[in-house]
Amino acid sequence: MKIVARIHTDFPEKFGIPRQSGLADALTATVVFEPEYRNADALRGLEDFSHIWLIWQFSEAVRDNWSPTVRPPRLGGNMRMGVFATRSPFRPNPIGLSSVRLREIRYDTAQGPVLIVEGADLMDGTPIYDIKPYLPITDCHTDAKGGFSDEKSGYSLQVIFPEPLQCCLPAEKLTGLQQILSQDPRPAYQDDPAREYKLSYAGFRIVFQVEKDVLTVKKVEEE
Repeated sequence: MKIVARIHTDFPEKFGIPRQSGLADALTATVVFEPEYRNADALRGLEDFSHIWLIWQFSEAVRDNWSPTVRPPRLGGNMRMGVFATRSPFRPNPIGLSSVRLREIRYDTAQGPVLIVEGADLMDGTPIYDIKPYLPITDCHTDAKGGFSDEKSGYSLQVIFPEPLQCCLPAEKLTGLQQILSQDPRPAYQDDPAREYKLSYAGFRIVFQVEKDVLTVKKVEEE
């Protein structure tokens, strides 16, 4: 398997990354191809598609062994499910799959053609193995069931983000951050209202606390 590209996002760490692609559609990322694949001909026709699939490596979860069961954080971390019934990064092969919106293809950059995408759930620098067009006629199943993930669908936190702290962030980064916070980035087994959590995002450290269903941003610091 060859790495064809790497994605550049606002997440230098795993904590705070959306649990699935598309949940925070205001997030913007850039896909930069490796030198061998910086060929505009390889993208011919891609501009006609609104969404694409990214096939990528869980680069922070590469290991020699595997377990048939894992503990999904969304289930509190104390319930085991079969690894093939989850999207856990701890798999026999550390491969991820994400559907993202293709906003733009830029051909005139110093790094050759790059893709601007929205809604990615990847850490900065994640290696990408392949890119394929999303086909709504086959890839969208309106009668699909979501298993245990359906139990958490629609869950969100109320976010209290004081305006003086909002002003610390670039305006174009604010909506994406609010989407991330509203989805509760904490592991489900952590529920200490006195604890301060720290999230790295777009060159800033976001400090917040959560009590019941309310998340309050306490500090915004430059990293």
